Amino acid sequence: MTDQIRFDDGASYERYMGVWSQLVGAAFLEWLALPTGRRWLDVGCGNGAFTELLASHGAPAAVHGVDPSAAQLAFAHKRPALRDADLREGDAMALPYPDDAFDAAVMPLVIFFVPDPAQGAAEMVRVVRAGGLVAAYAWDMHGGGFPYHMVQREMRELGAALPAPPSPEASRCDMLEALWREAGLIDVELHEFTVQRTFASFDEFWAIVVGWAAVGETIATMSPEAIAQLTDRLRVSLPAAADGSISVSARANAVKGRVPRAG
Repeated sequence: MTDQIRFDDGASYERYMGVWSQLVGAAFLEWLALPTGRRWLDVGCGNGAFTELLASHGAPAAVHGVDPSAAQLAFAHKRPALRDADLREGDAMALPYPDDAFDAAVMPLVIFFVPDPAQGAAEMVRVVRAGGLVAAYAWDMHGGGFPYHMVQREMRELGAALPAPPSPEASRCDMLEALWREAGLIDVELHEFTVQRTFASFDEFWAIVVGWAAVGETIATMSPEAIAQLTDRLRVSLPAAADGSISVSARANAVKGRVPRAG
C-alpha cells in the first residue's frame, strides 16, 4: 500500500479522475466568465484534463501549466489542444514564474494536495497581475463530495487504511474563503458544483476503481472475503438502472477573487 497519493500515470488518471475533472471544470469555467484573449496559468495541471478545457475556452492568448509529475506532463503534451501550451515541472508553493506574469491563475482539484495551501494561494496571487483573477475548485472532501467517497467509506469500515491528501480541510467553503481573503484577494465569491457521471455497468466502475494505484494497491492487500464484502456493499450503495448502468454524483466547492490594484 502507498503511504501517500501520487499521480504518475496519465492514462489511469484520465479514467479515474480526468473525466470528473472535465465535468466540473466546464461548469467552473462558465462561472468564471472571463473575457477572451487572456494569459492563463493552470496550477497542478496534471495530465492536462482541465488544461485542455482551458485551451478551448475563451480564445486564451496563452495557456501555461505547472505540475510536479513529469509523467503526467508527458501525457498532457499528447493532447492536441495543448500543442501550443507551455507545460513545465514545478511546485505550487514556489511557482517558476515572475511576478505579474498572468491574467488568471486557477488550481483545479489540487489545493487539498498542497502541504501549505496558504502558500499555494499566495504564489498564485504573486504571479497574477493587479486586477487579475485567482480561482480554484476542490472536491468537498469533508462533506462526502469526492466522486469515490462511497468506496473510501466502505473500505475504511472494512478496516482498510487509505492514503489521504495532506490538506483535506482546504476543500471546505469556509477554508477556501479564508485562504483567499488572507492572500489579499478582493471580490471573493464562492460556488458549489454538483456533477454526475454514468458508468455502463458496475464492472466498468469497479475496473476504474481498482485501476487507480492509491486504491488498487490497498484492495490488493485485502482478503478475498473482504473484497467480496466490499463489492457487495458498493452494489447496494450504487443500484443499477434497468440497462445495468450506474450513476455517481460528486460535489465540488469553488472560490474566486481578484488581485487588488495598487492605490
